[in-house]
Amino acid sequence: MKHYPIQLFDAASSTFTYLLVDPASRAAVLIDPVDHHVERDLAHLRRLDLQLTYVLETHAHADHVTSAGELCQRTGAISAVPSGCGIAPALVQLIDGDVIRFGLGETVQVLHTPGHTAGSMCYLWRGNLFTGDTLLIDGCGRTDFQGGSAASLYDSVITKLFTLPDATMVWPAHDYKGQSVSTIGWERQHNARLARRSQADFVTLMGQLDLPRPRLMDIAVPANRNLGLPHGV
Repeated sequence: MKHYPIQLFDAASSTFTYLLVDPASRAAVLIDPVDHHVERDLAHLRRLDLQLTYVLETHAHADHVTSAGELCQRTGAISAVPSGCGIAPALVQLIDGDVIRFGLGETVQVLHTPGHTAGSMCYLWRGNLFTGDTLLIDGCGRTDFQGGSAASLYDSVITKLFTLPDATMVWPAHDYKGQSVSTIGWERQHNARLARRSQADFVTLMGQLDLPRPRLMDIAVPANRNLGLPHGV
C-alpha cells in the first residue's frame, strides 16, 4: 500500500518539511524542519497523536536555520544527518547505504548524493524519494559552494536517482514555482537541467548560472552545523 508524506511549507525560504508516519505505531520522522515553525510542527504531532522518533537533514542548508536540535530536545527524537556535512552535535552520522528504522517495520534508505554540497543525501521511504537540493522539480540545486561539484551532482542524479523506478515520487527540499511533487520518470525525461544532457554540457550550464550568494548563508550554515541550537548548548 502506498503511503505519502505530510508536506509542510515555509514561504520565506520556499522550504518543504516532510512528516513520515507509520500508521501502525504512530511513530514519525521529520525531514528538514525550519526554526520558526517549531510550534507548528509540534502541533501536527499532537493533533495526529504521533511520537517523533527521528529528525533528518538532507544537508546543512544555506537559506534557513533548522529546528532539528530544539525538536529533538523537546520530543526525545534522535537527530540523524549526513556524515559529510560537519553537523557534529547530531547523534547519528549517516553514510551511504544506511537504513533508518522506525515504527513497526518502517525503513528509510539513505543515499549519499554529493553535488549540491559534498555531504548531501536523499532518503527513500515507501517509494517516496526526499531529494533535498540534489534534484528539484524541473531543476536541481546549485553547486558553487559547500564543497559543491556539478560533475558530482550529475553523477549522483544519473546513477543513483534516475535509476529508481519511474513511479518513484520526488519530494524536493525547495520549490520556487508553485509545484509540490514530481516523479523520477518525469524528471528523467523532462528535467530542464539534466534530461538528455551530457555531463560536460551540464557542468558548463551550471558554471554559467552566476547565482547571487544566499542572503542568510553566513548565519544559516554555522547554525545548521549546530542543529540550529545556540553554540555551547
